[in-house]
Amino acid sequence: MINLPKLNYEEVLIQMSNFLRRSLENAKAKGYVLGISGGVDSATTAYVAYKSLEREKLFALILPETGITPEEDLKDAINICETLKLKYEIIEINEIKKAFLNSVKIKADYKTIGNLSPRIRMTLLYYYANAMNYLVLGTGDKSEILIGYFTKYGDGGVDVLPLADLYKTQVREFASFLGVPQKIVNKKSSPRLWPEHEAEKEIGISYEILDKILYGLVDLELPTNIIAEELNINIETVLEVKKRILNSEHKRRGAIMLQLGLKGVETGYRVPVQP
Repeated sequence: MINLPKLNYEEVLIQMSNFLRRSLENAKAKGYVLGISGGVDSATTAYVAYKSLEREKLFALILPETGITPEEDLKDAINICETLKLKYEIIEINEIKKAFLNSVKIKADYKTIGNLSPRIRMTLLYYYANAMNYLVLGTGDKSEILIGYFTKYGDGGVDVLPLADLYKTQVREFASFLGVPQKIVNKKSSPRLWPEHEAEKEIGISYEILDKILYGLVDLELPTNIIAEELNINIETVLEVKKRILNSEHKRRGAIMLQLGLKGVETGYRVPVQP
């Protein structure tokens, strides 16, 4: 049976705290701006940041979209900021999105329009970060990063990702360890790109199964048929997850660069950065 390893979350917190402090020092930045949605990933990230840094180095933005963001999410996001005594602002993005859509001539489907929302949020986060000499603190987890379940240059457009090596089920465990309210820990995950949007429904399997498949594929490097047998699932499910990983590789990289000479920017010249 494939099971994710049990983690020492005290040690995880220490490593994340060091990572956040070091990243600020390397960038010579004064702090972090983070978006808080009311979901488990952003709540966990906020709690980690709160336990790792002085409060004056943190600034939160709550960026709801009326008609799509549930009232419960907005209340939970505010509660997180109030509980942690974070400085925060609330900016509804409806008018910004409306102005954008009124300015373009080409019509798009609901997914393209939905992806506009996280890109607007990214722009707001970077506006504040640039104005304050802060970094943008991302909230993505390993499960969603590996299958590309995020918007390119939207919620994927960040500077630092402390949760990037925790699968979603591990994030929920870590959130409980940190003291995140249980209602947020247990809340169904959703990107909130359109009304009634739920992550597991769109992905097609539960995070419990997805995480085990990903762990088998990425960490253990097991053949797809062995993973299917171990988890007692159809091999097609494993192959679909593997396909998602391969097809989303472009989301995990910067722009593809043409190399004309002996040393290209992407492969031939890299300045070392201490993670």
